[in-house]
Amino acid sequence: MRAVVLVGGFGTRLRPLTFTTPKQMLPIIHRPMIEHVLEHLSAHGITDAVLSMGYRPDAFADAYPDGECAGVKVHYAVEPEPLDTAGAIRFAALDAGIDERFVVVNGDVLTDLDVNALIDFHLAHGAEGTIALHRVDDPSAFGVVPTDAQGRVEAFVEKPPRDEAPTDLINAGTYVLEPSVLDRIAPDRKVSIEREVFPAMVADGTLFAMDGHTYWIDTGTPAKYLQSQIDLLRGERGDKVNGIHPDTVIDDGAIVARSVVGAGARIAAGAEVRGSILLPGCQIGAGAVVERAIVGPGARVGDRARVEELAVLGDRAVVDPGLRISGGSVGVDEHLTVESGGN
Repeated sequence: MRAVVLVGGFGTRLRPLTFTTPKQMLPIIHRPMIEHVLEHLSAHGITDAVLSMGYRPDAFADAYPDGECAGVKVHYAVEPEPLDTAGAIRFAALDAGIDERFVVVNGDVLTDLDVNALIDFHLAHGAEGTIALHRVDDPSAFGVVPTDAQGRVEAFVEKPPRDEAPTDLINAGTYVLEPSVLDRIAPDRKVSIEREVFPAMVADGTLFAMDGHTYWIDTGTPAKYLQSQIDLLRGERGDKVNGIHPDTVIDDGAIVARSVVGAGARIAAGAEVRGSILLPGCQIGAGAVVERAIVGPGARVGDRARVEELAVLGDRAVVDPGLRISGGSVGVDEHLTVESGGN
C-alpha cells in the first residue's frame, strides 16, 4: 500500500523557524521531522510515499535527491497553487498514479498509531474511508468525530465549543481511503476534506473511524514542537533518547537538563539550558539562561542574557548580553539590543 503525506503548509505558527525551512524539515532529535513520519510508515509495511508539496519543495528534493527517505521511496508532487487538504490529496494521488486503496498522513504529526490495525478495520467494515481518532481533553481546537457502535461516523464537527462537543474523539489526521474518494474532490478549486468531502461521505454512510489509543502530537506550534522532543527524552514514545548531539561543546560549569542540543552548538561556562531546544550551530553565552525556549540554527544568546517562556529565536538571531526575552520571537538575522526593544 502507498501513502500520501501532506507537507505543503507554510508552517506559519512556527515562524520564524519556518521562514527558511519547511516545518517537516525541522529537526526532531537531530533528524528532520519527515524522517520520523516516514520511518513510522515503513515500520507498517508502506514502502512508497507521495509527498504533497507546496512551500519550499526544493528543501525536500535537496535533502533526498535519490528519492528515498527513511527507507521509503518518495515521489514529489508539487501543487501549482494551494489546493487545501482534499485538493492536495487528489493532486498528489493522481500525480503519482495511485488508483487503489491508499493511506494519508499529515507530515507534522508524530504518532504510534498501528497503521495496519487501521487498514484491517477499514477492510472489515467495507468502508470507503476510515479515520484514525485520538482522545483529547479539549476538543474545541480540532474536528471531532462522533460514531455509532459499529464505528460508522455520524457527523464531522469542526472545532466545536468545548461545552458543546458531542465527543472528545478528534480526527487524528491519518486516513485509509478508497480511490473512489478522489472522484468526490472537485479538480478546479480548493477543497477541504474535513469540511466538504468527509461530511458528504457521512451522508452516504461510507465513512468509518477507529479510536487509536496511541501517542499523538501535532508539532505545528512552538509549544508542541518543544513538547514532542521532551516526550522523546522522557521515553513517552518508545525508549528514552539522548538529546545531546555528540558534536556539541558544553563548557565546564554549564547545566543542561531535559533539553535537545543540536550539532555544533556551544554552551559556555555558567550557562543554564532547561527544557529547551537548541538547533545546530547556536551559541549560548556565559551565565546565560535558556528555559523552555527554542533557539534557531546559528543564533547567539549573549552572556547573562535570559530567553524563556516559549521564546523562539530565528536563524542567526542575536540577543545581546544581559537582555531578557520572555515569550515572542526574534526574527531571522535580527539583532536584539536594548535600543531595538530588548528589556
